[in-house]
Formats: sequence, C-alpha cells, structure tokens
Amino acid sequence: MKEFSVVIAGGGSTFTPGIVMMLLDNLDRFPLKTLKLYDNDEERQGILGEALEILLKEQAPNIDFIYTTDPKEAFSDIDFCMAHIRVGKYAMREKDEKVPLRHGVFGQETCGPGGMAYGMRSITGMLEIIDYMEQYSPDAWMLNYSNPAAIVAEACRVLRPNSKVLNICDMPVGTIRRMSQIVGKNPEDLEVNYFGLNHFGWWTSVKDKEGTEYIDKIRKYVSENGYLTQVEIDTQHTDPSWQATHKKAKDLLSVTPEFLPNTYLQYYLYPDYAFDHMKDHPEYTRANEVMEGREKIVFNHAKEIISKGSAEGISFEIDSHATFIVDLARAIAFNTHERMVMIVENNGAIANFPDDAMVEVPCIVGVDGPEPLTQGKIPSFQQALMFQQVTVEKLLVEAYIEKSYQKMWQALTLSKTIPSARVAKELLDDLIEENKDFWPTLK
Repeated sequence: MKEFSVVIAGGGSTFTPGIVMMLLDNLDRFPLKTLKLYDNDEERQGILGEALEILLKEQAPNIDFIYTTDPKEAFSDIDFCMAHIRVGKYAMREKDEKVPLRHGVFGQETCGPGGMAYGMRSITGMLEIIDYMEQYSPDAWMLNYSNPAAIVAEACRVLRPNSKVLNICDMPVGTIRRMSQIVGKNPEDLEVNYFGLNHFGWWTSVKDKEGTEYIDKIRKYVSENGYLTQVEIDTQHTDPSWQATHKKAKDLLSVTPEFLPNTYLQYYLYPDYAFDHMKDHPEYTRANEVMEGREKIVFNHAKEIISKGSAEGISFEIDSHATFIVDLARAIAFNTHERMVMIVENNGAIANFPDDAMVEVPCIVGVDGPEPLTQGKIPSFQQALMFQQVTVEKLLVEAYIEKSYQKMWQALTLSKTIPSARVAKELLDDLIEENKDFWPTLK
C-alpha cells in the first residue's frame, strides 16, 4: 500500500497530539511515510513537536517526522494538508465569547458575533496555507476542519474557487456516534440523510446498512434526554457546557419535531437561553473551560514526555472520533467512494436553495472529491432560516474582500442572534477594536 506524506497545519493546537495518535492508530488503513507539523507559533508548537518526536521514535520510528515554522519545508512534497488553525489562539477565542456578553448577546466560538469575529480572522490564515500548499505541492489536497467552517468554506468558494480544499466538520460525526449508542449500533453501520449549513442542520434519516430506519426511536429518546447518553464517548464532551448543550437538543426537537436537530441550532432558536446561560459567569466562558482543562492536560503531558525523554507510561488520548479525517483522506487516495457529510457548493443538492450556497449534505467522496447527494426540497421554515444565515456568511465574506464596514454591520444586523441594528453597530465597533491586529481595516 502506498505511504503518504502529511502536514498538519496548526501544529501547536491542543488537538494535534490526538490527531497524531489517531493517525498512528490507523496506519494499517492509511500508511504514513512523512508527518510534519506546521505552525507560525514556534514556542507553542515546539513543546508539542518535541514530545511527539520522542513518541514517534518509540512507536513508529519508520515515519519521518519534523515540526517547522518554515512554509517551504512544511508544504513541500506532501500529499495532504490537514488544517485546523486557530488565528488568534485561545486569547482571541476568549474575546469572541466575552465581548458579545457586554452587549446582551451570547458569545460563542463559531455562532453569532463571536463566530463572525473568528471568521474574519480565519480567512487570512486559511488563504495563506492554501497558497503555501499550492506553491510547494500543487497536487496535494487540503482537508480543512478549521472553524468557523461555514465562513471559511464560503471564503474558499469565492477567493480560491479552483483550490483542492475539502471542508468537513466533526459535529455531525460526533452526533452520529451518540445516535449509534441510542440504537445500539456501531457508528460506521449507520447511513444518514442530512441537510443544512455548517453547525446549522437537520437529520432526516438514520438507517443501518440493511435499511432499517431508526429516526423514530432516536426522536423519542431525544425528546426525553436530548443527545445525552449513558456513556460519554469523548472527554471533551464531559465538560459542563457540552452536557448542557446535548441536553438542550430536546427543546430544539420540539420546534421541528419531524427532523433531528444539530445541537448548534440552540444559538439561533434559543439565543436568549444561550445568553442567560452565560451571563451569570461572564468571566468564565467555554474558552476558560478549555484553557483550564484540555489545554493544561495536553501541554503537561508533552512537558512530562520531554522531561522523561520517553513517552512510556504517558499517553496522549487518541482522538478516535477524528477517524473521519482518515476516512476522507482514504476516499481521495484510494477512490473508496466513502459516504460522508461535507460542506460543498449546493448546485441543486437542496432543490429549493441557491446553487452558490455552501451547504452541508451527505456526499460520495472519491478521487475527484465530493459528489453531493440530492436531498430534495426542504420545508419553508428551515429554508428561511438557512437563507438568512447563509446571507449573513456571504455578507461577511464580501465585507472582508471589500473592507466594507457597511456590509459587516449588515451581516451582524441580519444575524438571528443579534436583536437590532443598534446593538449590531455597537458590537461591531467593539469587535473592530478587539480584533485590530487581525481584521482588515474596515471603511
């Protein structure tokens, strides 16, 4: 079997060790010749890179491993770039979550004004690594799971329309794993139909390979418990904020009982609840939860490995749900025609929705990339919600390109998460000040 060369862009991320462990766990399906880490933060990546270098020498010495801040070294002679960058790191995520709270609006990493602020920062970083990949390895594919994926995907559609970038999110994968627990099946045995935008969609069917439909059984469970399951399937989602999120799904289901909701819809259907949930602890948001939890755990493990000079007895947790990244890479490399929920240009996949919208639907993925599966017409309630949200994302990308204050104000005003144009303008002025080192200058 062919061996592949991969660069992980965002090598200093707390998710990087879990992704590396996942890749090692899947070497029989996706053999590696070379693994590289790339980040523009040398100090942060250096800690994880040094620890992973020790670990790889012990567990997979045949893999050539480097970590670097040099784009040429990182992106030359690669087959895939796996991208999970965070422009501004957790310091800016904390601002994304806390600045909106000052204006009576919830703050969240990918949704609402926080997600829009993050999106304006992410576009520049994404374009930069796409250009590096195309300069040094023009035949490579980028597997992008950087947030906010909807805005990043729209920016790629407009600004890099011919680039080999595949946009995918782990949220549908994680929820399908929960559904599999509810019905007592393995996640890989389930096939779904789903439509929406990223972090903004609904499941219309959940079947096993024999064709048995489980949506009624799951619907009954979710109506009573949300997506909370008896056994937690990843440590990240044991955090209190995620427990509340999965429980809230039962209220989302009550709004659209015919379909199973994506949990992120809470921010659009219940923005008042989201704000109330955060306002009592405005100094301790999800960013603080992550920095005091996963951030400390991952970097402490890395420092311990470096101190001991060995990874024996010290293990990074395998990011098992991220096997979807290997599934996607294999689909491209081996033309497996894997069925995966991905973010793609609509082009008729949802019949009564604009062709140029970046939607999230099941696709068959092969050597030429994803082929969307048609989901037919969608109900007017979902159609209207989605059209409002996709217009927000398009206005934001136009604001970035044109450096337009007016269009960014319109994007915030149109968002279902912000109550008025006045609040949108005050928020925008605040976000501009907090993001002055990252956003283009809006005029």
